[in-house]
Amino acid sequence: MSSVEVLLKTQRWFIITVAVISGVLLYLLGPILSPFLAGALLAYLTDPLADRLEAVGLKRTSAVVVVFVVMTTILSLFVLLLVPKLSAQVQTLIKLIPAIADMFESKVFPAIETYFGTQISFGGSESIKQLITTHWEQTGSIMAQVASGLTKSGLAVMGWLTNLLLIPVVTFYLLRDWDVMMAKIGRLLPRNLEPTVTSWATECDEVLAAFIKGQLLVMLMLGAIYALGLWAIGVDLALLIGLIAGLASIVPYMGTIVGIAVAAIAAYIQFNEPSILLWVALVFGIGQMLEGMVLTPLLVGDKIGLHPVAVIFAIMAGGQLFGFVGVLIALPVAAVIMVFLRHLHDGYKNSHLYGSETPRPIAEDEPSYTQEFETDEQR
Repeated sequence: MSSVEVLLKTQRWFIITVAVISGVLLYLLGPILSPFLAGALLAYLTDPLADRLEAVGLKRTSAVVVVFVVMTTILSLFVLLLVPKLSAQVQTLIKLIPAIADMFESKVFPAIETYFGTQISFGGSESIKQLITTHWEQTGSIMAQVASGLTKSGLAVMGWLTNLLLIPVVTFYLLRDWDVMMAKIGRLLPRNLEPTVTSWATECDEVLAAFIKGQLLVMLMLGAIYALGLWAIGVDLALLIGLIAGLASIVPYMGTIVGIAVAAIAAYIQFNEPSILLWVALVFGIGQMLEGMVLTPLLVGDKIGLHPVAVIFAIMAGGQLFGFVGVLIALPVAAVIMVFLRHLHDGYKNSHLYGSETPRPIAEDEPSYTQEFETDEQR
């Protein structure tokens, strides 16, 4: 065995060992990692803004302070302006639940029975109301017990507040030293692997930028468009429905499906006029047109993002394995895995296992692993 082969084998085992140790530490330290991972995610998302401020002449620390002022202002406005309105609309939604149950009993279920010729077993609106009331009272009792437990447990309250206060502190220092840390990590890599790792890291960053940064902005803009549109036609729950539809837009078309269903029910209950459904459809139709023609091309671009099914699976798997910490790291890890799969796929197509007698270069017009699965926007 040559010295080069020995070196490559040693590096391979070193990388595997580091990966295993990192995974074990992540699992064991999961309960205390939430503020650090949240801070790292915020630092990653806001680093481009800090870089742009540096480019116009600000020092790094001054640029980070400006970014923090902007984030604090946005968060303060959200808390002061939106949270009270959202709370009021949640209370309004709770009061509408009996009316929604009556509508399904008197109109929706009879129409389904007539169309399909089947009998739907339904306990009546009173049983639905009683069930909802019972569960709501139980939920309130549980929340009261949780609040009482937190009040009695000073350590729990202090731990929660400590984690909350750590997030901006961690974000500040990570954002200030982000470029320096990335450069140091690059210098620590083995020299023969550094170009490949840098190339793969760039691909991962493109996927994350296309999905996390771009898609989050698309979700925010869609939520605002839906909320403003529903508010313009007079729907009382406009802000709440816009928020729900915007969050559901993490999966293409899911926001439109969920939003239009909830908005149609809420608007019909409020106005009791079938014509209002046309206005609701118009609002969401405009939102979809803006998403397809303006928001996605402008904010996400033509970079290949994560497949919608991969997004759902990654978030659920991360939450199941590592709890809230797993949810925070689910999408970055999924993006890295997707890049690895892309290169594994191309390497397999170029190997003897696939049937190639001699290695061949991947043609420029040949779709890669992820390009074979077009995004919904490209379709």
